[in-house]
Amino acid sequence: MLIAQITDIHIGFDPDAKPEELNRIRFRAVLDRLVKAPNELEFLILSGDITDRGDEESFTKTAAMLAKRGFNLLPMVGNHDTRKELLRAFPDCPTEDGFVHYVVEREGLRIICLDTLEEGRHGGAFCEARRDWLRRKLAESELPCVIFMHHPPVVSGIDWMDPGPDEPWIANVAAGLEGFEDRVLAIHCGHLHRALNTSFCGIPLSVTPSVAPLVSLDFRDISGEKPDARGLITTESPTYALHRWDGKNLVTHYEEVSDWDYLAYYGPHLQPMIRELMGERD
Repeated sequence: MLIAQITDIHIGFDPDAKPEELNRIRFRAVLDRLVKAPNELEFLILSGDITDRGDEESFTKTAAMLAKRGFNLLPMVGNHDTRKELLRAFPDCPTEDGFVHYVVEREGLRIICLDTLEEGRHGGAFCEARRDWLRRKLAESELPCVIFMHHPPVVSGIDWMDPGPDEPWIANVAAGLEGFEDRVLAIHCGHLHRALNTSFCGIPLSVTPSVAPLVSLDFRDISGEKPDARGLITTESPTYALHRWDGKNLVTHYEEVSDWDYLAYYGPHLQPMIRELMGERD
């Protein structure tokens, strides 16, 4: 089973750009790549910041672009989104207790999508109600799980994007996981606009880079009072993740979407190499 994840699309950041806003161009390139790639997807997870302002027009445009491709969507909210407009654009998205969080089970794997939005706040949120919901969902089945959430509950070192290490919402995520860590194969996030691999509560945690322009890799401290002309946003290519579940193991790949091309094709001249590689398995 293949699960694609795209995150931080930010449609509507520059809606009046001519001939078309950059984020929409990058989004279309990623969707086209997913359609043309040789891999058949079970789900496409949109892990938050689908829009930049949470407005109806941006959500409508995004949903229309996705509808043309026919993906089986799992939408999630980010801090730039609103629950109201996300649910208007994706009316089949499950909700519970006013939060856009839900569980999908397929081929022996439970996909748990969390809601880390507090409207009006850029950083993450995970209240006691969401903590308790997560514990209930983890307790109801012994099947392995993968968790998706918009905000990474870790400090990356990119100062202006990071939470404080002791923020209460992070403690609530940890409390939600306590005692179930062995059941969770991985946690996959967005928000940071850069790739990151670490762990949280002993669970592998990764961040998928954004569809919108990426954040620069700069670990220097930053001041809200003294602009220093540092580069904040880059022209690096949009990237998506492809999570492969074979019934036992979950493996994640990342692919940049740019104008790269194939340098070699599998023809008779490469058949001896493929035969030799396949033969070594025996």
